[in-house]
Amino acid sequence: MTRIRKGILGGLALAMLAGCATRDPEPTLMHAAQAHRGPDEFAILPTRPLQAPPDYNALPQPTPGGSNLVDPDPRADAYAALGGRGASTGAGVPASDAALLAHASRHGVQSGIREQLAAEDLEFRQRNRGRLLERLMGVNVYHRTYRREQGLDQHAELDRWRVGGRRTPSAPPEASR
Repeated sequence: MTRIRKGILGGLALAMLAGCATRDPEPTLMHAAQAHRGPDEFAILPTRPLQAPPDYNALPQPTPGGSNLVDPDPRADAYAALGGRGASTGAGVPASDAALLAHASRHGVQSGIREQLAAEDLEFRQRNRGRLLERLMGVNVYHRTYRREQGLDQHAELDRWRVGGRRTPSAPPEASR
């Protein structure tokens, strides 16, 4: 009996050790994806209605697997809905937005800020991966992790503005804890 117990305990210890050995270089805090590989009904997007182009000579060359003029472009649609022009096409900043860009960058612009923030966020996620059982069971720890160190207390901020004499809109009541 003792040999069998030792064998079982040794096997469990090896399995636990093997489970701890794999370290994901990019930790996942948001476990919202489904585990099965079925069809994704949200991957099918409706196309825009077909229209004749104003100039057939100005059409781009067809590329296999490339985009189509009637394919949806959510970014361009969002820019257009918010009143933007040309930002999604990579054409640069329109002349009408030059004053806004100058005001937003009046204190300087740090080059490489996106890469720096991505590296800092990766380091933060590696430090705050969640507990062992949460990682093993795929528990979503995203909101708790970011709320703890990077969350804002809306009621404390509201009080700070009100103490400063600023008019503030009302806020939802604090949730009972």
